[in-house]
Amino acid sequence: MTIFGSFPAALHADAPAPDHAGNANLYGWLIGSWEMDAARHLAPGNIRKSRGEIHFGWILGGRAIQDVWYIPGEQGQTPPLCGTTLRVYDPGLDAWHIIWVDPIGQRHLLQLGKAVGKNIVQEGTDSSGTILRWRFTEITPDSFHWIGERRDGDGWTPQVEFFARRRQE
Repeated sequence: MTIFGSFPAALHADAPAPDHAGNANLYGWLIGSWEMDAARHLAPGNIRKSRGEIHFGWILGGRAIQDVWYIPGEQGQTPPLCGTTLRVYDPGLDAWHIIWVDPIGQRHLLQLGKAVGKNIVQEGTDSSGTILRWRFTEITPDSFHWIGERRDGDGWTPQVEFFARRRQE
């Protein structure tokens, strides 16, 4: 018995599941393809800029959102950034579980995502136990500013920023 016929068909969904539709609004607006300018904060005053792309889609019967982030590496300077995020809504917490994996850099992390005012804030820890916060800010239907920070004492230190624009296709 074949239900889907292929792995891509089993993974991909065209829309959120009907019982998730209202809760999908937190991340559902991201569905599609984006171009981005990246600013990696390597050390105080040392920012490396590059360009990349992000692709978001519904998966698993519309009960989750998966994305792929890609920034090519600069020759002889940094490896590419290539990672994927799985976002799954938890009605008991009224929050989204976030699982992010970077197979090249061997970075993995778990976070919870919620709306905070007009922003989306995801907080959690990476595999070394470092407390991280990722924020979607300046959100419009066609752009957003994404800030990745790590906890330093009582404050936050930026690690990376992405300025994304929806790809016009």
